[in-house]
Amino acid sequence: MTTRSLTERDPLDDFERRQLSLLGETKRVFVAGRGPAVIVMTEMPGISPHVARFSRFVRDAGFTVWMPDLFGDAGRPVTIPYAVRSIARACVSRNFRAFASNASSPVTRWLRALAAHAHPLCGGKGVGAIGMCFTGNFALSLMLEPAMLAPVLSQPSLPMLNPAGLHIAPEELRAVKERMEREDLTVLAYRFEGDPLCRAARFAAYEQALGDRFVGRALPDASANPDAPMKGPHSVVTLHLIDRAGEPTRQAVDEILAFFRTRLAPASAST
Repeated sequence: MTTRSLTERDPLDDFERRQLSLLGETKRVFVAGRGPAVIVMTEMPGISPHVARFSRFVRDAGFTVWMPDLFGDAGRPVTIPYAVRSIARACVSRNFRAFASNASSPVTRWLRALAAHAHPLCGGKGVGAIGMCFTGNFALSLMLEPAMLAPVLSQPSLPMLNPAGLHIAPEELRAVKERMEREDLTVLAYRFEGDPLCRAARFAAYEQALGDRFVGRALPDASANPDAPMKGPHSVVTLHLIDRAGEPTRQAVDEILAFFRTRLAPASAST
């Protein structure tokens, strides 16, 4: 993969831009690669160069990345003022319910439709998805779409102001658990031990709700990239990733890619 600057605007010129109209709403989606579909849902403040780098890891591992443009200015580097503005706008958007416990953000319905759209186009056994920070919980709600087989939650940070809250409607959570039990599926989740936005209480709540179907990983704070543009350990596979063999954050990326490969690749390709 060509090395690109993480501090300058990413032109995203290796992604195809598609305007997709689903459920009566049109959103721009960046698409790249070949192979089973993986939906990469950006963290705040938007599709940054760090998020694009992770999407390229997924693409280069043999998948088709579908990266919806949900908020922010696609390709723009992360700064604190930019992040604050993006969060403020998302908090008042009708697509998100940032402070709601036991409720799902409306945008997850559109994202489920995206999974259903992408699967027949890309093939494989199903679709994978990863949500990060503000979108971190969304991959679990996507499990209501039968094509979704490999959900990943990276530092799920909603609901805001409720560390032990779950950002999914109770009836959806019950349906997801029943499906996971019936089809022998799991959800992977990642956080840093000292992350103030995704605390241990949230993972404990997921463990209580999903049992051993929830596979959570808590990385040591010292494994976070100290040179990240935002201080404090938070973004496991993007801002605070140390892209070097043997680093816990890089091991997390590799585990996620292996999870996608195991769940999504056709039988002939996974053996």
